[in-house]
Amino acid sequence: MTSKKLVRAALAVLTSFAVLAGCSGSGGDDHNQADVTFAQGMIPHHEQALAMAKLVDGRTADVKVVDLAARVERAQNPEIQQLTGLLEKWGATPSSEHSAHGMMTDDDLGKLGQAKDAAFDRQWLEMMVKHHEGALAMAKTELQQGQNAEAKALAQKVIDGQQAEITEMRTLLG
Repeated sequence: MTSKKLVRAALAVLTSFAVLAGCSGSGGDDHNQADVTFAQGMIPHHEQALAMAKLVDGRTADVKVVDLAARVERAQNPEIQQLTGLLEKWGATPSSEHSAHGMMTDDDLGKLGQAKDAAFDRQWLEMMVKHHEGALAMAKTELQQGQNAEAKALAQKVIDGQQAEITEMRTLLG
């Protein structure tokens, strides 16, 4: 092999490595469509949970329900900010479409808003269990199909936190 051919071959190999390294996922913002779908779906999902948590004020005297609603707000507000930040980093926009996973209808929320005391508690807990189960499904899909480490870590955090809350809510429901 002549020295020119050897140099060309070496350059070709180096170029191949550079291209592959660029595609390998070593950057911190690597993501795929599953990551975007997770973030876009979880934001409105969490927003609805926050709306449901706000309905607790003035409708129940059950301190356990009040405490749970406050914890939902404390957990999900920062997660919405984190998800929004990921979408911005990825050049994607939040979705105005609601995921079907455990989302309440406007009619459901209206009925909940009319309830009081023990009837409110039961409706709220049953609806929040269903809502959290929807979040679990979305988070599990992210773990299976997502690529972004931060989004996957958040999905695991959602699973851990909301599964514990589901267990607590089922205990409160009896």
